[in-house]
Amino acid sequence: MFQVYLKELLELVRDRKTLFFIIALPLLIFPVIFGVMGAIVANVVIDEQKRVVEYAIVNEKQAPEFAEKMFYHRDFTRVEMTFDTTQQMKDAIVNGQVELVIVISDDHKSKLDANAKDVWHIYYNNASQINSIKQKINKVLAPYQDKVRNARLENLGITMLEYEQLDTPVALKTIDTADKRESVGEKIGGIIPYLLIVLCLTGAMYPAIDIGAGEKERGTLETLLLTPISRLSLVLGKFLTIMTTAVLTAVITVLSLVLWGFIFGEILGLDTVKQVLATIGTGDLLLILLMLIPVSSIFAALLLAISIYARSYKEAQNYMGPMTILGFFPVMIAMLPGIKLEGVWSLVPITNVALAIKEILKGTIEAPIFIAIFLSTFVFAMIAIAFCVQWFKKEAVLFR
Repeated sequence: MFQVYLKELLELVRDRKTLFFIIALPLLIFPVIFGVMGAIVANVVIDEQKRVVEYAIVNEKQAPEFAEKMFYHRDFTRVEMTFDTTQQMKDAIVNGQVELVIVISDDHKSKLDANAKDVWHIYYNNASQINSIKQKINKVLAPYQDKVRNARLENLGITMLEYEQLDTPVALKTIDTADKRESVGEKIGGIIPYLLIVLCLTGAMYPAIDIGAGEKERGTLETLLLTPISRLSLVLGKFLTIMTTAVLTAVITVLSLVLWGFIFGEILGLDTVKQVLATIGTGDLLLILLMLIPVSSIFAALLLAISIYARSYKEAQNYMGPMTILGFFPVMIAMLPGIKLEGVWSLVPITNVALAIKEILKGTIEAPIFIAIFLSTFVFAMIAIAFCVQWFKKEAVLFR
């Protein structure tokens, strides 16, 4: 078994493509995520903040002071347009003639004199995920509202303190009982297990194709079967090779996560990130890696079984496409809001591991739950290995 293991491992080390997916990809993926994506988002936000919004205003004579503030504000440029119906306003926005239409009520002045509340309408396209139009208009509207409010309070002989007490008789002060690690762990606890588990799958996939279907293509599988090595030893040797690459990918990924987290925390001055990484000890990292071992075993056994069944390298790749989707699905379930490590979800393979890693990152994992998930996943791994061994013993599978 160990002779087969060392032979397969040595052949994989010579394969540059395999080395890329095992070593280079985990090392590069985090700087790409933290750096490139962060830069893109930052540029999009900056561009949105600098964007000058083209607007049209209706009934400006009802609020000339506000209209003047809008006209001279650097975030807005006025477009002279008239509208007879609401549909015309919507059409103008859809056609790109204007981005924002502000409709001041035609009786605004009379409502001001009567100390009555007024309602204005603004029309704009809010389909974009990053849209600062409402934020920008509130910057102009807030001083106008404050001036009107202060004038009314003065006429009524009410001080600002009295107004605040009348306006908010009961105030709520929130006290978050979660520490920074738990809060940040909740936010990143979805994406980190996703990356780790998916990279484990990726790290196992290419070695599995090479030492299964690749052996068939090269015509070396028959030679192996003629050697005085049992089928069980052959399967376990190949299985251990695939599992080693999957676990190695996970180890490099975790180390890369910590390394790049500290680097970008220092460069960008993200104190919270540095504090959270500082609180995640070596023991927590070992727990994460320990949890990934049975997951890697499941992937290794199933991928090896698929690879042995395939006639060629290309056919194995085609078969493993659906396997990849099946690997993504349980991890994506763990990312959904409201899914917690309790009840039935603690028994679902892969999903429970992703949820457990999330709890480890938060620092809230409980030992009995961790042990139960590890053992249950280990049982599934043993079933997958047993299936792979029986699959390998069938001549109809080996010589299709």
